[in-house]
Amino acid sequence: MIRVCIVDDQDLVRAGFKMILSAQPDMTVVGEAGDGAVALGLLRGLAADVVVMDIRMPVLDGVAATAEIATWPDGPRVLVLTTFDTDEDAFAALQAGASGFLLKNAPPGDLLAAIRVIAAGDAVVAPRVTKRLLDRFVVPAPAARVFDVRLDRLTDRERQVLLLVAEGLSNAEIGERLRVAETTVKTHVGRVLTKLDLRDRVQLVVLAYESGLVRPGG
Repeated sequence: MIRVCIVDDQDLVRAGFKMILSAQPDMTVVGEAGDGAVALGLLRGLAADVVVMDIRMPVLDGVAATAEIATWPDGPRVLVLTTFDTDEDAFAALQAGASGFLLKNAPPGDLLAAIRVIAAGDAVVAPRVTKRLLDRFVVPAPAARVFDVRLDRLTDRERQVLLLVAEGLSNAEIGERLRVAETTVKTHVGRVLTKLDLRDRVQLVVLAYESGLVRPGG
């Protein structure tokens, strides 16, 4: 059973989400909050697997709340909601530690699928969407890029897989590029995430850009 907490400042939105999620045999809504501050207080005493988090909220927004949750050991994963897939706030949420984002007008099926994917430990942001966000918003000066020492833990093949993930390729496409099975690629990605202390491929792509391994637009 996937335990979900809904955080949105609109009562009708929360009620709609709750109705959809409660109808699923594998999901249960364990809590809801109208802003990030209330959500943090609630989640500290609540066993939740996934938080469906709005971005624009009073008191404490979704980005700040997500950043706090990301620091908790074994904390819930966060699916942030946004109006536009090029919204700068959405990327800020990914940087803060969210496992993905979804448009607020997405079909109910997409929301349910996203929650299940995140609960399973993966990210819901399509690789090319992630890359588009990064190309648009991650533009640090070259001098500001700092090589992450964690990258030294990777083998040559793992570094190669990391770069291909950062290019926006799916596991299947990486397998074709490297001429290996998709299951092998999945194993490599898992090892890279473990060695870099990251939760999912979204954070992996962010690291690749922030460390200077990949440059926006290049």
